[in-house]
Amino acid sequence: MAAPGAEEDPMSRYRSPLVSRYASPEMGFNFSERKKFGTWRRLWLYLAQAEKSLGLPITDEQIKEMEANLDNIDFKMAAEEEKKLRHDVMAHVHTFAHCCPKAAAIIHLGATSCYVGDNTDLIVLRDGFNLLLPKLARVISRLADFAEKYADMPTLGFTHYQPAQLTTVGKRCCLWIQDLCMDLHNLQRARDDLRFRGVKGTTGTQASFLQLFEGDHSKVEELDRLVTAKAGFKRAFMVTGQTYSRKVDIEVLSVLASLGASIHKICTDIRLLANLKEIEEPFEKEQIGSSAMPYKRNPMRSERCCSLARHLMTLVLDPLQTASVQWFERTLDDSANRRVCLAEAFLTADIILSTLQNISEGLVVYPKVIERRIQQELPFMATENIIMAMVKAGGNRQDCHEKIRVLSQQAAAVVKQEGGDNDFIARVRADSYFSPIHKQLESLLDPSSFTGRAPQQVAKFLKEEVRPALVPYQSEMGGKIELAL
Repeated sequence: MAAPGAEEDPMSRYRSPLVSRYASPEMGFNFSERKKFGTWRRLWLYLAQAEKSLGLPITDEQIKEMEANLDNIDFKMAAEEEKKLRHDVMAHVHTFAHCCPKAAAIIHLGATSCYVGDNTDLIVLRDGFNLLLPKLARVISRLADFAEKYADMPTLGFTHYQPAQLTTVGKRCCLWIQDLCMDLHNLQRARDDLRFRGVKGTTGTQASFLQLFEGDHSKVEELDRLVTAKAGFKRAFMVTGQTYSRKVDIEVLSVLASLGASIHKICTDIRLLANLKEIEEPFEKEQIGSSAMPYKRNPMRSERCCSLARHLMTLVLDPLQTASVQWFERTLDDSANRRVCLAEAFLTADIILSTLQNISEGLVVYPKVIERRIQQELPFMATENIIMAMVKAGGNRQDCHEKIRVLSQQAAAVVKQEGGDNDFIARVRADSYFSPIHKQLESLLDPSSFTGRAPQQVAKFLKEEVRPALVPYQSEMGGKIELAL
């Protein structure tokens, strides 16, 4: 049984946190009922305008009446009609006709439900990409600024999450940026590859429109072209069943799932770095990290991104299965599934991009911690440089190797068994065998000499690949983002 007053109290009903808690108002509106049904009415208007221009008996008065009522939607009436008719499109045909009595006879003329349903979905998908792309570009831009700032700062590299050769803070960030640039390209491609379903009729044959135009194939083709252009698309599918191919949804959600994987990796790296106390996401003055442990600074933004990215990555399974079971010209077991997975994919991508932008605008670097960790590992990494210097000073490579092996194992025992600091270099300084290079040890241990071409790679990558990719979004780069929750 429902709780008392549940119908009146929105807090007594489940609301998706994707909308109520996280997503931007713009993306929430893009998948709203108002956007959906307002687009249906515009598609009916485009169809009537195009049919009129091609000679069907539709009057200017009917067109003006439709234009005046595009957003005058009686949602209560539509819900009552759908409950009675068990058909959402006809419910809205009747609701539109109620406020357009003069145009009632020509609304939805020759069309099937998928004319408004599928074409609206394609418009919403396109508009969803148009909302995501500037957000992704802003994230890349913020991270590019960060990479440029820290291009020269040496940091300990990790392979297998074990200490490896040095890299730089900026170079590591470029690994993140490169993945996101691939996502930017893939989202642009997926958007630009979208085609309009167009005006195709009940099974895609355009038979109803051919009848309306008394067998004139050229007018049917022109009708399709006109409506496609009015909806803002350059191309329509040449062949469809009742629906556009559900493989389109696979392509759309695949690129979003791939974006989710990129962000999960980035935010996992940030979480690991936070544990090492090298880099942290922003932490607000009054923010509480733990209800039990006041000292904690949990990386909750990065954790949120990882959590939601996992959801985003799983959603691609829905269209994969849906496309595989579409019988012949269509079957309706796609509808309920698509209402959920398409909207949730874009809403989720929107949330994690906004959150990652907030993170990237406030990343905090702790140079002293980074330097200390380098000093703990660098002595072992410098052994090859020490051997080369000794050989240049006249030493024997094999003898030097053995000396270093013994000293490094002694130093490792101090670190691992006694919990002390790495004293390998002190042991080298104390050993007269290495006296020919004692004055060189400081330069041999300069961290910047271990980072290779990392700074140059950062500069070249940002200049030649990243900044040019952001040019189309320059006008939308301004402003920091604050998280509501």
